[in-house]
Order: sequence, then C-alpha cells, then structure tokens
Amino acid sequence: MTAPPYSQLLIGQLLRAPAGSDPDQTIHDGAGRVQTYRQFHARIGQLAAALARMGLGRGATIAVMDWDTPRYLECFFAVPMIGATLHTVNIRLSPEQVLFTINHAEDDAVLCHADFLPMLLPLLPRIRRPARLIFLTDGPAVLPPGFAGEYESLLAAESADFAYPDLPEDSRATLFYTTGTTGDPKGVSYSHRQLVLHTLAVTAGFGTVPGKGGVKRDDVYMPLTPLFHVHGWGFPYVATFLGLKQIYPGRYDPARLLALIAEHKVTFSHCVPTILSMLLDAADAARSDLSGWKVVIGGAALSEGLARRALDKGINIHAAYGMSETCPFVTMADMVASQSDDDITIRTATGRAAPLVELRVVDPQMRDVPHDGRTTGEVVARAPWLTAGYLHNPQGSADLWQGGWLHTGDVAHMTANGTLRITDRLKDVIKSGGEWVSSLALENLASTAPGLREVAAVGVPDERWGERPVLVVVLAGSEPVDAAIKQRLSGAIAAGDLPKWAMPDRICVVTSLPRTSVGKIDKKLIRQMMAKGEIA
Repeated sequence: MTAPPYSQLLIGQLLRAPAGSDPDQTIHDGAGRVQTYRQFHARIGQLAAALARMGLGRGATIAVMDWDTPRYLECFFAVPMIGATLHTVNIRLSPEQVLFTINHAEDDAVLCHADFLPMLLPLLPRIRRPARLIFLTDGPAVLPPGFAGEYESLLAAESADFAYPDLPEDSRATLFYTTGTTGDPKGVSYSHRQLVLHTLAVTAGFGTVPGKGGVKRDDVYMPLTPLFHVHGWGFPYVATFLGLKQIYPGRYDPARLLALIAEHKVTFSHCVPTILSMLLDAADAARSDLSGWKVVIGGAALSEGLARRALDKGINIHAAYGMSETCPFVTMADMVASQSDDDITIRTATGRAAPLVELRVVDPQMRDVPHDGRTTGEVVARAPWLTAGYLHNPQGSADLWQGGWLHTGDVAHMTANGTLRITDRLKDVIKSGGEWVSSLALENLASTAPGLREVAAVGVPDERWGERPVLVVVLAGSEPVDAAIKQRLSGAIAAGDLPKWAMPDRICVVTSLPRTSVGKIDKKLIRQMMAKGEIA
C-alpha cells in the first residue's frame, strides 16, 4: 500500500517550515542583488513551471554549472520538487571528466553559466543524450546558439502557482560525482528522505548548542563550500529550513568575501582549510573584524596551526567530519566543551557522532578496536542518510558497504566518551619498517611552526624501511622553518606522542601545494612529483 503524500519526507516540506516561510527574510548575492523569501518561493514555482514546459519532470536529470548564487539555491528545491534529479556538476574537474559525468548521469538538460561556456560548448558534440540547454548569466542576456532560453526570461514567462507532483520519499533528488585516486569519477546520489533527515539531524546537532556555538535562528549564513560539493555540505537546506538571512558570494575572491562578511555581518560559514587560510592571508584580513564569525572546517583535517590563527582573529572555529558518501555530516567537534575549556584539541578533534549516526573503529576483520584514544582502525558508519551506493557501479557499492557498514577509508582512534580523531587516510598512511606513521599528526605538529603557511606529509619509497616520511611545506615568508619544525617533532617524540621513526627524512620547500577539484591537498600528485624529481 502506498503511503499518503502527507506522510512522505520531501524536500518541499523544508520550505513550509514556520521559519523557512518567513516572507520578509532576505537572500543576497555577491553583486548586491536581494530577494525576499516570498520572492524566493515564487521563483522556485516559476522555475518548476519553466522546466515542466520543456518536458522535464519525473525521471529527468538536470545538470547545473554555476557559481554559488541564489539561482543555484532555487535549483536545489525546484528540480527535486518536480520529480527530477539535480546533478550538481563539479566545475573544477577537467573538461573530459565533466563530459564523463554528464554522459554517465544521462543528463536531460544542462543549466550553464556564461563563464563555463568555453568548457561546455566543445563537449556538446560528444554528449550522447540530447540535452536541453539553459543559459545562466549575470550580465546581458545574449542567448548562445542552440540554447532553449535564458534563465531569467524563462522564469518571467511563468506563473509561480505550480502544482507539484506527489512523490515517493525514496525518489532520487540529487546526484554528484566524487573523484578518487584512480578511475573515473563515481556518482553519489541521495533521495528526498535522506536529504530531509540529514537536514533535521544537522539542525538538531548544531541548533541545540547553547551560548555562542552552533547555528541559531538569528545567524547570517554564507557558504564558502561550493554548492556542487555535497549540496554545499547540506547547509543551504538547513539555512532555508531555519529561515536564516543567506548570502551567496558567487566566485570566491578573498577581498569580496571579507567585504561581504563585514557588510552583512555574517555569523556562520563552512569551508575547507584552504579557503580559510586564503582569507587569513588576504591583504584585507588584518583590518577585518572577524570576531563574530563561526566557522566549521571540513573536507580535510583542521590543523592546530590554522585553528590558532583563526582564534587569534576572534573566529569561533571547530572541525567537523564527513565525506561525499555520507551526505556529508557524521561528526562535529564538541562546541559545548570548547566554550569553557581553551584546549585547542577540543576544536580540532574529528568529534562526536551527529544525531542518528552510528560509528565504529574496526580492524581488518571488522572487530571493534579498544576505545582508548590510541588504538587505530578504520572508521565505519551507519545513518539514515548515507548513500546506498555508486551509480551504475555495483562492485564499488558492494565494497563501500562491505559487512553492512559504510567504509570511510579513514584511519582513526576513539576515546571512551566517543570522541573520534582521524589520524590518516588508509591510502595516505605512511608505513615505515612495518609501523604506521600518521601523516596528519606530522602535519598538525609542523603547522604550529612560525613562518609556515601549509604542510603536507607523504611517504616516499625506501629500500630499507619500505617508506619514509617527508614534509612538503609552503613558507609564509623567506625564513627557513626546518629547525622550528624539527624542534616540535623532537618534543613530541620525547613526550611519547610520536614514535622516533616518525621524524621526516627531509623537508622540501615549494611555492604551492597541488589541490584536488574540491580544494584538498592532492597527496597522490605530490608523491608522483617527488618520484619524477619535480619536488626535491
């Protein structure tokens, strides 16, 4: 028997929350344009009607190539609400990878910003499925050949009173692609039910933090995670559900971001360490007041050095953890404890499980390791919103869910009170003389050395020991940092926090560290560059 529509968990219900339906709350873009929630709701209806008029509805897959804009947020709602799948295209992938994702997703339409036409147009002859093309622009609307229409013009021609279909809550709502160290990008999808439950769990986890932490109804929200990356970590849905004032900055320019934070008094953001470091290094940062800003760091480990730099600017910073396959939130640092205890390790810890999340740390036989804060194993997880598997990839899906738990590929230890701390990726752990060396522990200790901007620890082949650790660093100035780094590592070894074989064989200085398409340090590429002698 099919459940009645009112009992289904659908994305459209997030719009009907009392907070999210506040008609006079505002949503802004980076160019100064503003709309109220009343206008936002109407535009969602107009977009739904425009897509439906093109024959796009249940079962269709609609791709978006855009900067972070309110227009993108409209797609977050309108596309799934008509029964279609929103494919958030990673615009930082190579053209060939973008082509792969469009073909693999079997996109029926592509909404493309003018800035990405040089990427998309040469690919069109090789897109296997006929796709409607919709033009997005922040300037004059000169429609390119072959496009069905321009976004604003299409919306203007439609009524906001769209009759949304009744959908099963397990209908696919979103799709995006994650890149690994080998092979083609893998498609990760989520249903309406999963996204609503994730939204409610994140709201419960962050919204119940007293005092200065968490996310509250009076926060001003600006994402600094691209919206193509795991739905902007799900926070655009949370912010809309809570009815927050929202700022969508467009392209990530440091001066503009700092100006928007000041203009709108932004109080909550989230980003990878690279973006925060970029802002703190910006020329305008020294004269920017960031004391009212709460920032959640994910996507990569929050080092002690970066955390201290942020705290020195008055930023209320905490780590969180998740991955593309987990929608993404799994844990967050203890935002309650950090208000009464200035121990930096509380803020940088991977944290405790979010509401409805089950976590284990296991050995290769799936046996739980002791929760002693020292013994490491792989993190496995279960929660109602974790992806069921990879699109058209049964073997990858089976590997992901081996033993009935989602395998993260992350190495960690857990304390008796359930606090998790990631120590490495399985693929990045350094194995020297049969013993593991945590690359994250090396990076965290080195990050506190003065004059150091960024650091990556990698293992390089060694005939005697199998692998030996090497640090690759970016300097903040011209002064050498080798002595300061070795002093910190020697202190940790003397205190028993690091094994003696963890001392790096050498420290290599580079002008920048290579990044993946979502801003993470690309250690695979670093190892390749070292093998070729490009880093020495």
